[in-house]
Parts: sequence; structure tokens; C-alpha cells
Amino acid sequence: MSGVLVLDRIRKTYQSVTAVEDLSLTLASGEFVTLLGPSGCGKSTTLRMIGGFEDPDSGRVLIQGRDVTDLPPHKRDVNVVFQDYALFPHLTVRRNISFGLELKGLGRAAIAARVDEMLALVKLEALAERMPAALSGGQKQRVALARALAPNPPILLLDEPLSALDAKLRKEMQIELRRLQRETGKTFILVTHDQEEALTMSDTVVVMNDGRIEQIGKPWDLYNRPGSEFVARFVGEMNFFPVRAGAATAEAIELDWFGTPLAARLPARLPPPGQEVLLGVRPEHIALGLDPPAAGLPNAVAGRVTERIFRGADVNYLVEANGRAFSVAAPQRTVPDGVSDVWLTWAPENALILH
Repeated sequence: MSGVLVLDRIRKTYQSVTAVEDLSLTLASGEFVTLLGPSGCGKSTTLRMIGGFEDPDSGRVLIQGRDVTDLPPHKRDVNVVFQDYALFPHLTVRRNISFGLELKGLGRAAIAARVDEMLALVKLEALAERMPAALSGGQKQRVALARALAPNPPILLLDEPLSALDAKLRKEMQIELRRLQRETGKTFILVTHDQEEALTMSDTVVVMNDGRIEQIGKPWDLYNRPGSEFVARFVGEMNFFPVRAGAATAEAIELDWFGTPLAARLPARLPPPGQEVLLGVRPEHIALGLDPPAAGLPNAVAGRVTERIFRGADVNYLVEANGRAFSVAAPQRTVPDGVSDVWLTWAPENALILH
């Protein structure tokens, strides 16, 4: 087995509840990896087993080829940035960052040089002598990151580190975290339930569900090529509705929706004609028009706007068609006030079949 981190069939139960079930994962060095999933899916338990804060019931944890399954946290080559920062309130920023280096027994000159390097990395040189109480949330987060990176671990674990920040600062710190990962070349492993956060920062996203890995992939692939209904629903927003499969051509599969002919890109596994399948279309992939589309255009459905939700850059139109509600993201004033009758259209390549 190779990789900076290898999880080999790890399993963890709490009394009668299985938190992680037979999970295997290999991560390459220098990646930003996110464990993504809803509360209770096992992502935080997996992170704690990597860090040594939980012992797996079975399986192995290997870091840089070394079996660390039975080692305590301080003997593993990982550091953790916690949700609440966990800074020492009685120590200055400089002393917080130097703490781990002092434990390793480095000399004063080496510690001072490394702390200066970390302060420059997180852009806090001017705040080196401040106490944590005098820092903003974003500044505390940077100190926690600098402290965790100072001992030069190959893996940094991030346990929902941005959840306590406001929306604007959270977006700024997403960019900052990505910058730090690229500049240091470390393997970052982030735990979050926020799919936007995962898509924004990650090289690889591991989607978890009920203690298992549902899908692993690049953000673009997970969003545009979800491998299951769970991933399609959890990663982004999706309109789902049942249709019946028809004949397949070289480029698309024909579908029937209450007598309305539709088409979708070919799925990995073709359903037999007549089988009911689930069709998914992202809100931003649906176009709204006021006039009937040209004859023969695939995926053209008449509908009625029932609600408009202003979201700043665009409007979320709720449209009823064939008794089903569609969510459509479109620019402002796509449908003028007072107008409700519309046509929905989408390209076959933007329609996803799950069965």
C-alpha cells in the first residue's frame, strides 16, 4: 500500500451504532482532501481515527507507510486544527505557535526562525505579541493554523475549522486555507458538511453516507457526474422526477414523462425500455422562455411560475409542470412580473439518469 495516508478497512462502533463500516482510502501526498457528508455519516469519527483520538475496532491506519493504528496522537505525524481553535489564552501569538516546537526540544534560534516563518506565512507578523483575547475570529484561525503547521507535519487535519466564522470571513478563510495548502505542499484533510466549502477548496472530495464512502472524485466530477441519488441530492441542488426509459441512440436515451418526450445523456448502465428511472436536472441548467420553443427541440415542457425568490445575482423561480415543482436559477427579470406561463428547456447532456 502506498500513499501519505492509507485507511485499511477501518471500522468503529459505539455500542450498537456503527459509525464507520469497513472504510478503505488511500490519499496522495500534497492533496487537499475533504470528507463531506451530513451529520452522523462518520466523517468526524474517521478524522479522529486518523489523528489517534479514537481507536478503530478493526482495520489499520498507515501514515507514510508506517502503521500507527495503536499509537497515541503525539506519536503520529499529524496535527489538528479544531473547530474552537483551542489556543492557549495565557500565551501570546508567538508563544502559541512555538508551543509544539518547544515540546520537540528545538533550540531557541531554530524555534524563533520557524515561528517567524509561520507568522509570515499566515500574515500575522504585526500581531506576534498579542494575546488571543485581542484577536478576531479570522486571526485566531490563522494562529491555530500556524501552530499546527509549525512542527512540519505531512498531514494536517481540519475539523470543521470555519464553522464559527461569519459568511464573509468564512469565504475569505476558504481562499486562505487553499493558499496555505498550496504554499506548504502538505496534505490537508478537511471535515465539513458544507458542500460549497468542499467544492471550493478541494482537490478530492470523499462523500460519506452511513459510515461508508458513497463516492470519491474531483469536485467537478461529483457535481456533474454524481454516481448515486444520494450524491446528486447532497452535492448541490437537483430537480428529480420519475420518467420511463425508451430507446437509446448513439448519443442519448429517449424518455417519456406523462406523454412528453424527453432525452438524456447515456447513463453508464442502460435501463431496459419501459423501466421507470429517476431523471435529474440542475436548476442552473434549465432555461426559461416565454414563447414556445422550436418544433423538435428536446426537453421542452410548459409550466407556470408559482413563486420568485430573489437571491441577489439571480432569481430562483419555482415552476409547476405536469404537477411537479421545478427549481430554476435564472437572471433577474427573466420572467417579467405578472407573467406566469413559461417554457422550460434543457440540453440532454445536462440531464442525469439514476436507477
